[in-house]
Amino acid sequence: MVRSSMPAAARGFGASSELALVFLGHCRRPAMAVYPAVWIIALVLFTALVVVRLWDARANRLEWRRLASRQPAPLRCFHKALVAHLPEPARRYFAYVITEGAPILPVTEIGMRGRFGLGDKRQPRYQAMEARQILAAPAGFLWKMRTREGLPIAGSDSGRWTRFWLLGVIPVARLGGDADHARSAFGRYIGESTIWSPAALLPGPGVSWDAAGPDTARVTVSQGDLSQSVDVEIDQDGCPMRVSFLRWSNANPERTHRLQPFGAILSDFREVEGYRLPHHVEAGNLFGTDAYFPFFIAEVTAIAFPRAAGDPRD
Repeated sequence: MVRSSMPAAARGFGASSELALVFLGHCRRPAMAVYPAVWIIALVLFTALVVVRLWDARANRLEWRRLASRQPAPLRCFHKALVAHLPEPARRYFAYVITEGAPILPVTEIGMRGRFGLGDKRQPRYQAMEARQILAAPAGFLWKMRTREGLPIAGSDSGRWTRFWLLGVIPVARLGGDADHARSAFGRYIGESTIWSPAALLPGPGVSWDAAGPDTARVTVSQGDLSQSVDVEIDQDGCPMRVSFLRWSNANPERTHRLQPFGAILSDFREVEGYRLPHHVEAGNLFGTDAYFPFFIAEVTAIAFPRAAGDPRD
């Protein structure tokens, strides 16, 4: 008969105590006997992560569908009379970005690829990325991105959450659901609407325009408790060259939320369904200062306007 080397007192507590003594070094049980428990724990964790990942994908689909449904029907057409009462820089901006008679399409889908900086100005750590985005101000936005080199990172950013994954199963960022995130995200998608979704900023409830200078139009959008002003710098033809605003952000060494400059430089304008929109955008924090870091550099690959039911364009 083979005698157990485990102390008699421990034998009386059963297998769980034996497993504990293995880890404490009191029992020389073969390592393979421990592996099943480790594999079970690993399998449970992996399954939980996969479930969360699938839940995120479902949330992305539902949010995209919700925002796309904000496209109005029936469509109205843009005429300069709609903005005739605005300050001159705002009139010039709209006359350039929306052609006379174009359908008013406030919801925009954008495909893009480019570089996304994961570092800072001294060490940008740019990675190639590609992304799809939907803008539907003031209701929200959704940006789905994945890197195209280095460690694979993918995920989404929205007015409700920021969720990114490494290797598809390891969560590296899960933020949102608080006032700071909502305020920061609101600033982002109002700012980006001046770039890619100008019809969402036509004068109406919650949207007002002022002249911040002879060649600068300032739009202010309010929604509930949120409000954001954005300055749009235009040339003599009304083409927007730069947008800038104070964004609620914690992108600073102290990791403290505060208002700080954010902005973008726009170029390569092309016409899409009656809209003249930039196809090259560089944007970043601390815009207009020596510390400006353009962490987002994008070439637009596609711009589309989702169809609403009964859309005469179909």
